[in-house]
Amino acid sequence: MQTVRHSEQTLKTALISKNPTLVSQYEKLDAGERRLLNKAFKADNDLFGPITLHSESDWIISHPEAPQDFEQFFSDPYRKAPSPEKRSIYIQCIGSLGNTRIISDEYIKWLKGYCEAFFYGLTVKLLEPVPVSVTRCSFRVNDNTQNLQIHAGDILRFLKKKKPGDAFCIVGITMIDLYPRDSWNFVFGQASLTDGVGIFSFARYGSDFYSSRFEGKVNKLRRVSSSDYSVFENYYTPEVTSVLLLRSCKTLTHEIGHIFGLRHCQWLACLMQGSNHLEEADRRPLNLCPICLRKLQCAIGFNIIERYQALVRWIDDESADTPGVSMEHSCEDNVNLPKPVEAFKEWKEWIIKCLAVVQK
Repeated sequence: MQTVRHSEQTLKTALISKNPTLVSQYEKLDAGERRLLNKAFKADNDLFGPITLHSESDWIISHPEAPQDFEQFFSDPYRKAPSPEKRSIYIQCIGSLGNTRIISDEYIKWLKGYCEAFFYGLTVKLLEPVPVSVTRCSFRVNDNTQNLQIHAGDILRFLKKKKPGDAFCIVGITMIDLYPRDSWNFVFGQASLTDGVGIFSFARYGSDFYSSRFEGKVNKLRRVSSSDYSVFENYYTPEVTSVLLLRSCKTLTHEIGHIFGLRHCQWLACLMQGSNHLEEADRRPLNLCPICLRKLQCAIGFNIIERYQALVRWIDDESADTPGVSMEHSCEDNVNLPKPVEAFKEWKEWIIKCLAVVQK
């Protein structure tokens, strides 16, 4: 295992900058918020650990990128930020996320509530789920894994046409595997920062996807023409578990973070680290490091205490949504399933430690 360590001065500059204007901006933050953010470069930091690399296939080794500090984020001329007229994140579900309508609807609402807490200060709205056929996307059966896949680029074009006027971004979510082009095996997600659209699949986050017993394999005899969407009727969806929900929340917030202009983090262990495979994605924490947290706070303007409190409420809340979050369209069945948050308990304890630092 290799550990990526930066000097105290390097991390301090990445967080605060040496630009007098940005230094002044930082000094105007609440003293408690600065106390937490300063943990990035303090020797007694026990909240934000270093990045660890476990194999040559890990992201930083296999995808070399220039790191992005706060000043580079702030000065990026192509970065888009929410405006008073565009402060909504829209979520468009494509196909079902569960094996019943009730499970699928609840899962979508859990993700919606999490996003509203994570991107605190923005409104998150749900669009009515649509079947794959509505998108008119290309699809195929993967030659290696024998599962159905839909074309990510086609879905992005569909979402761009549907993007509401008050949307900062619109993101599609699906339990169907994605591919970006014929020569690629698969992709977890794809986004266009310029258009403010993204599509993300949770298909490979089920516990059985890589198993020889995976039930989502399509019999070769069932392969039909590229215009016959009936193949998606009753397609396989994995069992909804706490780990699946945690992985889905990670992916959704990581990819929306990119739409805000946050690049892959190379400073500390952080949600915005790149991941090349499921094992690496599982090592990635749910939280943002101080440098990326400052970037997101700059873009949205939230109070850090209020944001952390909203995340704790989401974990503690047994119902589907956090207070104040409502569906765009009412469900046929007014049934609340218990939210499987067991996998989030350790993170809740971490958030409480952060709140103690800010509120000290």
